[in-house]
Amino acid sequence: MARKAYEVKGSTASGPYSAAVDAGDLVYLSGQTAMNSASAENVAGDIAAQTKLCFDHLFEALEAANLTPDDVVKVNVYLTDMKYFSAMNEVYATKFSKPYPARTCVAVLALPLGADVEIEAIAKKPN
Repeated sequence: MARKAYEVKGSTASGPYSAAVDAGDLVYLSGQTAMNSASAENVAGDIAAQTKLCFDHLFEALEAANLTPDDVVKVNVYLTDMKYFSAMNEVYATKFSKPYPARTCVAVLALPLGADVEIEAIAKKPN
């Protein structure tokens, strides 16, 4: 099977991966961080701004795949410290409507490029 991939104009990859890959009924979106932003904006230490940029990149990938946030069924959030949970959640709650996608949130030791949050998702194509 040849992979069909989607790229994100507003971000740069920090490794050998595609921003999103089409798998038939599902589209898998790679984790996005604010530090992958194509702009030189430095948002280190601002978890709300980092979370917003993660979603900007994810939603660009969704758009490239002709999908919307309503098509997202699963989200994984990685935080470098659970002290960021509330601030991340405040931004997260503005990005989806009820019923929300299934979600996992875990603390990790570190993230690429010094990011404090990374978010990945799985979306299902409408029938």
